[in-house]
Amino acid sequence: MGHDINIALHDSERDAPTGLFEHLNHLQRLNTRNVLDAVQQRQANTFAPASLGQLKQPSPADWQEYFTDLGQRSVLFWDTLRQRGDNTLAHERAGYPLLLKFDHETLVAGTDLPRPVNYSLLQILCGTEQQVDSNKQPVIIIDPRGGHGAGIGGFKQDSVIGESLRAGHPTYFIAFSHSPAPGQTLADIVEAQARFIEVVSERHPDSRKPVVIGNCQAGWALMGLAATRPELPGLIIVNGAPLSYWAGVNGRNPMRYTGGLLGGGWMARLGSDLGNDRFDGTWLVSNFESLDPANALWGKYYHLFSEVDSEAARFLDFERWWGSPTLLNGEEIEQIVDDLFIGNQLSGGLGRKSSGLDLKRIEVPVVVFCSYGDNITSPQQALDWITDVYPSDLALQSAGRTIVYLRHASIGHLGIFVSGEVARREHRELLGAVDTINELPAGLYEMLIEDRPETPETPYAVRFEPRRIADIHGDVVPPRDDDGEFALVARASAINTRIYDGFVRPWLRQVIDEPSADLIRRTHPFHQQQVLWSSLNPTLWWLAASAAQVSSERHPVSPNNPLLAWQALFSNQIQDTLNAYRDVRDAVQELYFYGIYGALNSLAGHQPERNLQAHAEQHDEALIKRLQDALPLGGLMEALIRILFLLGRDSNPAGRDSVEKLVLQMQVLLQDYSAEPLDLRETLNLQKLLVGTHPQQSLRSLPLLLPEAEERQQVLAAVANLLPELRTADAAECPLWGELHALLGVSLPGFSLTQPPGAADVIQAQIPPIIPAPVAQVARPPRKPAKVKKGARKTPAK
Repeated sequence: MGHDINIALHDSERDAPTGLFEHLNHLQRLNTRNVLDAVQQRQANTFAPASLGQLKQPSPADWQEYFTDLGQRSVLFWDTLRQRGDNTLAHERAGYPLLLKFDHETLVAGTDLPRPVNYSLLQILCGTEQQVDSNKQPVIIIDPRGGHGAGIGGFKQDSVIGESLRAGHPTYFIAFSHSPAPGQTLADIVEAQARFIEVVSERHPDSRKPVVIGNCQAGWALMGLAATRPELPGLIIVNGAPLSYWAGVNGRNPMRYTGGLLGGGWMARLGSDLGNDRFDGTWLVSNFESLDPANALWGKYYHLFSEVDSEAARFLDFERWWGSPTLLNGEEIEQIVDDLFIGNQLSGGLGRKSSGLDLKRIEVPVVVFCSYGDNITSPQQALDWITDVYPSDLALQSAGRTIVYLRHASIGHLGIFVSGEVARREHRELLGAVDTINELPAGLYEMLIEDRPETPETPYAVRFEPRRIADIHGDVVPPRDDDGEFALVARASAINTRIYDGFVRPWLRQVIDEPSADLIRRTHPFHQQQVLWSSLNPTLWWLAASAAQVSSERHPVSPNNPLLAWQALFSNQIQDTLNAYRDVRDAVQELYFYGIYGALNSLAGHQPERNLQAHAEQHDEALIKRLQDALPLGGLMEALIRILFLLGRDSNPAGRDSVEKLVLQMQVLLQDYSAEPLDLRETLNLQKLLVGTHPQQSLRSLPLLLPEAEERQQVLAAVANLLPELRTADAAECPLWGELHALLGVSLPGFSLTQPPGAADVIQAQIPPIIPAPVAQVARPPRKPAKVKKGARKTPAK
């Protein structure tokens, strides 16, 4: 319930500005209130122990015990930092090997492909206590290459890889090495990953196509791959992936302003030129840490210091991965910045430029996992691509696409991938619901996970709630459109980039060679803090031996020592100060951004705001007209499916669910008769749309689909056998059943108006084998009804 309340509070925060000065005044009031409210809340939490009387006066014995423990903890803390530095240097000397906690073997090395890349396809080997079901849908996890090191998807047991193995899926991992292949481009990576998915599909010919999971950078890259090669994946899961980078909420998403405040993408070019055409991912890691200075400068170190006896191993594992950033080719980072971060060209949308990718081409269900605590990818950036691609619910339904989103109330960006709690809850339930998601009808759904502490064997309950496109915006589309300001950022970036390319890049590339680029990378403060606090520092010669002696003579402080509460109060005060600095900094940046680009937008004459509502209505109007043209098209299969949807629409919720499940079962049973299974799914979606938008016309046009009396009898007999309860229903319970017979001119045997018929009165007609014809396309003329093939297998009667 706490998750639901927190999400509801976030949904209630919406913009309400109009003109530039009103907007700036609104931002000033909003950010002032946010900063003051955050300070008040943090101070209340920090001083809660004082108000509860938990800050007690320590005795002399408490002081002695605490200082003994403080000295020992300090030595162990410093030695853990020394070990971190040594581990980083050892990892570098070993060639930056992949950090996975799971046994694996390489199936395809990217360096062996026609266009070499630094990616490889690995098969994850299950442990002795794990069993893999080869008939289950294989799972492929793509490691995100966002500057940090490789292995985030499985550098500990509680991870996406671990949960996939636990669920019994054949599991594969697409990993990358530290340095990119010479000349490697994003297009090369797409081709390589497409080949990897093909290899996995070939290894499991009897299973569904693979579930492909992309985290962060790998998420938006996966969406681009699926739009380019829609036939490859069987289900897509993207976690914490920014797909609509301009989206956000005032007062909450400061990172989206960074590109504009820095003048655009020229700094990515500067970084790659300083690296001899290779961009150092350390800059991205440092930028991530700067978003939360309280944690980067104090919080994570205090957590280690306060629990050094139990926390050191986890800290070292994480820092081994976090402390070894990877490299990207200059062309890769420049395209990412220009097209995604600055240009926002992945999802496109009304009045926006597009990279040429059409996310409408993605055919399989897409699952989006995001969090309100994510300061890298806000829920708006993760979800607003849906409104960009599908302006209305009818547009999504007509495309026959299924999209599921899952929102967490508080977890941070890295926590989505590395938190053990999130792995055991969200990722476990996601993988456990793969079959259910595959069978969901077209539409938008929210996956809700409810805690059930009373049943430890099944601690969570999962359900999928149908949603509308408007629900992504909390039922209210933000009244102010920021596209004018962000479009100006893209224009300013293009101008600054041309200036840089013309006046700086030519001579800088002549100056920087590989030795100087390597020196620049090594002298980055992020690396120097680790090197200086390692065994290479001669002043630390005593530390390792002292830590070993302290460990053997350890006397930890009692948990009831009152000085621990005072220590926590001191630490919280420092973090509160750093958090307040961050809040003020972010507020100032937001005001600067809108002050600069809002003024430029006003001087440029105000780019017309996008009327998303009018665009959606216009799209729906045209679609409804096309659906009207499709009403008389089809044959036996279309008529059968339409009748089932009509009966479901006319039923109570229980009966509607029964019909929906029956339609899904039919989709599986009748795929044997269709050369193209997707045709059957499109037929289902089309008939469902027709019934939803034109219920009466869908009913009245049935005789056009079934011109022959024999065909009408076959279809009604099939429906009666699929839904045997219709034979015992009276006219009041199911008037539509009688109306169908009257409309089609078929007598109604066994239909009693007063009492259920006896067994002798029921006609046991067998369901004739109905062959699904190709999907009725709106633009083509009516075709002849489908004919039954000789020797075709009969659909089992229910």
